Amino acid sequence: MTRALYAEFTALPGAEQRVAELVEGLTALVREEPGNIAFEPYTLEADPAHWFVYEVYRDEAAFQAHITAPYGAVFNAELASLVEGGGSRLTWLVAA
Repeated sequence: MTRALYAEFTALPGAEQRVAELVEGLTALVREEPGNIAFEPYTLEADPAHWFVYEVYRDEAAFQAHITAPYGAVFNAELASLVEGGGSRLTWLVAA
């Protein structure tokens, strides 16, 4: 069964460009993961500091491989100081 979620975060004022760079770099790496089906980052048209990242993984094992990848820890460590609340909020999705 696939694992789907979206991550949501808002860049702090002045951190928008660095957050965009981090997301761009992470996107390239995650899309190369064998179990990744989708990794699609979006910002709001009315508020480009606000991010949504739609993610789908082949199964739980693929998701576990994703969250234990070393580049993910690097991304999250830097992101924490650049976004409201110190990190992203995850929302799990279930196929209808």
